[in-house]
Amino acid sequence: MSEAKAVDVSIMGRAFRVSCTDDEHEALMSAVNYLDRKMCEIRDSGKVADTERIAVMAALNIAHELLTTRTGGFDIGGFKRRIDSMQEQIDQAINDQNKLF
Repeated sequence: MSEAKAVDVSIMGRAFRVSCTDDEHEALMSAVNYLDRKMCEIRDSGKVADTERIAVMAALNIAHELLTTRTGGFDIGGFKRRIDSMQEQIDQAINDQNKLF
């Protein structure tokens, strides 16, 4: 496992420094972008102006999305495992095909 490093990110124009490994960097940036989008949507709606309230509302919305996918019978972990399995099968088929030539 790689060593954690400080990474500078920006959410709603505010700078934050968080720590993550190289392996986690892409997922962290996806999370930062998602949170930034959600918070900006709430701010732009004009219903909430205070940054702290925007953060809480975004957290509630994201928690609701997560719980909805869990209770809806959709197993994200299982879905990822199936995708990984299919990717392995595709890679193996390509390797077998390359051996023919």
